[in-house]
Amino acid sequence: MTSYVLVAGAWLGAWAWDEVVPELRAAGHDARAVTLSGLAERKGVPAGQQTHVEDIVGEVERLGLRDVVLVGHSYAGIPVGQAAERIGDRLARVVFVDSAVPTHGASMSSAWWQGQAAFEAALAENDGFWIPTAPEFAGQDLTDEQIDGIVGRATPQPGATVTEPAVMERSIGELPATYVKCLLDGAEPSDDVAQLLKSERWQLVRMTTGHWPMFSRPHELARILLDAASGETART
Repeated sequence: MTSYVLVAGAWLGAWAWDEVVPELRAAGHDARAVTLSGLAERKGVPAGQQTHVEDIVGEVERLGLRDVVLVGHSYAGIPVGQAAERIGDRLARVVFVDSAVPTHGASMSSAWWQGQAAFEAALAENDGFWIPTAPEFAGQDLTDEQIDGIVGRATPQPGATVTEPAVMERSIGELPATYVKCLLDGAEPSDDVAQLLKSERWQLVRMTTGHWPMFSRPHELARILLDAASGETART
């Protein structure tokens, strides 16, 4: 039995996986979604990026989980990748769902497409938080009703979670990993992910959907997660 630990990206809590977790459990696996500090039902809890790493590692260790598949979506790929290194032989695989990946000494904001200064200026304008807005979700294979529901439940992201640097002892390319690329959010993986995919330990899976497949294609995503754990996922 595989133990899945799923972590959604910025603004989202464990609720984001409500249509994925039951399918993993129905296949006979243990599956749980984690709400990171400062978000959803944990809103108001002080949080930085390393807090989020500790949230994930703590969940695995507290429950004594083994044969763990860590799943990180979007921003959460950064703390999930660090947690994957830290749980040692408890890890079976890490799955990055259209996500950022950790680089030692770098943060999510340091790779921001408009530049780190622009990102941090936007945080400062919003009392140190990254605010979710409906346009972020447009053109991503979601209905207007879905977008309204997501934005209505979303939580402003604590700024320190996206500005603190990652801490890695080795290259994440050494870990067994599957990268899920959602094609409506860009046809090709980012340059850093493309380099990592040269490793024989990494696999690429493409989904013809947007950046939030747990909402737009939950059944397809669940199947990909099951295949990744079983080792049946082919490099594409």
